[in-house]
Amino acid sequence: MSDSAPFLSLNLPCSQALDWVDAQLNAAGMQTAHTFDLQVARQAQTSCPCPQHGIQDCDCQMVVTLVYAVGSGPLALTAHGYGNQTWFSVVDRAGQRADADLEQAVRLALSYPTATTTG
Repeated sequence: MSDSAPFLSLNLPCSQALDWVDAQLNAAGMQTAHTFDLQVARQAQTSCPCPQHGIQDCDCQMVVTLVYAVGSGPLALTAHGYGNQTWFSVVDRAGQRADADLEQAVRLALSYPTATTTG
């Protein structure tokens, strides 16, 4: 079902988009756990310019969230953000297949009139 292409785009900074996604998934009975945060990882590197923008103080963000539901999971959800835009993708590749039922539940929980969805 998924090819790791973004299925959801929010006109929010990454931290706010993640808060919204966590709230929506929790309200739908799922649990989330953030397992990677690019900005936290970059803190250890004092002279690490952004590979996309070449600047030190970049707000590029990538967060990996594991989504759990009773009877399935986890499903890996990635958030990529820059500025006031955040894109969400489901990780679905050989060796890490996404549970189709959980992916469908996630997509349903994240459908919202002000969100721009694709795919």
